[in-house]
Amino acid sequence: MMRKGALWGAGLLLWAAHPALAAEPGAQAAPAVESAPARSAAASGSARTAPERRFTGEDLFNLSLASDPQISPDGRRIAYVRRSNDIMSDRAVSSIWMIDTQSGAEIPVAASDGDAFSPRWSPDGKRLAYVSTRGGGAQLWVRWIDGGEAVRLTGLPTSPSSITWSPDGRSIAYTMLVKDAGPTLGSAPANKPEGAKWAEPLEVHDLLTYRADGAGYIEPGFEKIFLVPATGGAPRQLSFGPYHDGGPLSWAPDGRTLYFSANRQPDWEENPLESEIYALDIASGAIRALTDRKGPDASPSVSPDGRLIAYTGFDDAKRAYENSHLYVMNRDGSNPRNLTADWDYSVDALRWDADGRGIYVQYDDHGETFVARIGLDGSVRKVASGLSGGSLDRPYTGGSFSVADNDAIAFTGGSATRPAEVQVTRSGSTARILTDLNRSLRETKALGEVRKISVASSHDGLPIEGWFTLPPTYVEGQRVPLILEIHGGPFTAYGPHFSTDNQLYAAAGYAVLSANPRGSTSYGEAFAQKIDKAYPGDDYFDLISIVDRAIALGIADPDALFVTGGSGGGVLTSWIIGKTHRFKAAATQKPVINWTTQALTADGPAFFGPYWIGAMPWENPEAYWKLSPLSLVGQVETPTLVVVGSEDYRTPVSEAEQYYTALRLRGVPTAFIKVPGASHGGIAARPSQSAAKAAAILAWFDKYRQGWARDAGE
Repeated sequence: MMRKGALWGAGLLLWAAHPALAAEPGAQAAPAVESAPARSAAASGSARTAPERRFTGEDLFNLSLASDPQISPDGRRIAYVRRSNDIMSDRAVSSIWMIDTQSGAEIPVAASDGDAFSPRWSPDGKRLAYVSTRGGGAQLWVRWIDGGEAVRLTGLPTSPSSITWSPDGRSIAYTMLVKDAGPTLGSAPANKPEGAKWAEPLEVHDLLTYRADGAGYIEPGFEKIFLVPATGGAPRQLSFGPYHDGGPLSWAPDGRTLYFSANRQPDWEENPLESEIYALDIASGAIRALTDRKGPDASPSVSPDGRLIAYTGFDDAKRAYENSHLYVMNRDGSNPRNLTADWDYSVDALRWDADGRGIYVQYDDHGETFVARIGLDGSVRKVASGLSGGSLDRPYTGGSFSVADNDAIAFTGGSATRPAEVQVTRSGSTARILTDLNRSLRETKALGEVRKISVASSHDGLPIEGWFTLPPTYVEGQRVPLILEIHGGPFTAYGPHFSTDNQLYAAAGYAVLSANPRGSTSYGEAFAQKIDKAYPGDDYFDLISIVDRAIALGIADPDALFVTGGSGGGVLTSWIIGKTHRFKAAATQKPVINWTTQALTADGPAFFGPYWIGAMPWENPEAYWKLSPLSLVGQVETPTLVVVGSEDYRTPVSEAEQYYTALRLRGVPTAFIKVPGASHGGIAARPSQSAAKAAAILAWFDKYRQGWARDAGE
């Protein structure tokens, strides 16, 4: 279960009630692994006479990104997932590599046919479990580090997730979808002749959320917990019943109990944020709830001595956003207490300190991501900074980390001009960068400088922050065309992080402004809650104010303003051009246009209405229309490109189609782009499509650089 305000890809809030919605996006000789590196675009272009210094769409095929760094218990090694774009398959290929933290030597662990991901160390650090699609579907593998041998442990019908070693290293727990037969109503005629080619059978759905962005139409079934011997053998199912029993999983030190979170109530479909912490007895299979409040309790993590359980959660007040707090309770569920009640940040990714006296957490602050150690006494100490890796196309906060027994911290971190690398730090010391996955990019490409900008909102003086990405050839004092690029979520945040979209726009001569209006995360709970039941609304003034600041600084050309954004950014793009004619052109990407149709067709029907609008469409249709950009389309005079993925189930295609049709009927210049096969969160997943989308937006802006006006007679 993801907390409210969490981001799926770069899209609107994830509502997850089904595993299909869960994300799981040197000197040493190499082991016996047949390496299959991703193919790049570096060798193309024989007619060139010199290196291309500009960042281009072609460069997207040469990018790699580090993710999921897992440091060994003794801190000597880090296994991580390397995601490298491949020009032949037009996608990111995932492989697992291992780094010696002292020498920096790096070797492949799982880089053969297929993808490999989710590396997890055994308690003694001598083996590494991971998931690989080598040879077919995703299966659980284990590699013996010293011997270099890898063994496939499972032959599962669906992909394993949340893999977790038992304390004695003899077993591995995981979760997996157990498929059920779907509902049926009647049947086709029984007299089908041999060789006849009849139509596909009817599809019958009875789930409230029957399709999920990125997963498509949901297969009937429930996520369950399993156990498999770490040396291979038949898996054993541990949990049962018509509920999704999800990860992460956490073992008691004695190996007798597993802890997990789930909504095991009969009305789980109608309560998208509800979940409790449960204890599962391995021997008997008995399951007992340890929490019982209204709201999500998730991500249980058992202390090293087994006395305490840390977890995250909040009281559900039916608001669109809440900070996720860090709690601890006794192992029997008694004496729960909030360690971050007076700390105005939302916590994620819990890791116990080996001494059992503190918990490491990840959090965002003013557009940047950090790791802090929170003591059981409530003390807070920042221990790592500069985390990144939320996405490649846009500059979202993000990243991940892990902690060794000696308190060494491995994390993914980068900068505004460098995608995420593996880094390591200890005791607050300066982090060491251990990888250089995009050295060619750094050495040959001229990237746009990124600068911070701030302003007081014209609405109420609220401080608003953002970041410029300037053209690589920018000369101080020069005015350049400006693209206001608005983040999605809306409960997410931009920051000084690498972004392919921004660098492509900057290479074309535009300054790009990535702003965090009210509603953004990382500025405290009250800042995010300012748009509760009022989105879009006053965030419009924040965005216009920061554009005016860009003009006042002498950077933005006031006669060459453009606006774009995806998901929540698409909502605000469409809202802005209904409020003002200052922008020469716009590109609204995967927007919500009509909250009534969004609430009833998106993959969060139990969430959007109650939490974002405050009612169902038939209960308060006026509230839905008042917040719908479609209500302002009669005032739009801005040439507007409309973009959406053809398999977007978060802000469905029908939202974009409504807006495109309305603009055409009004005679406003428009065009409609569908990205074939793309989901909401995966609209930039294929490098060719990501580059083509950015190129189309630039072409649209260039086409209307001088603006557009209706003929006098219209």
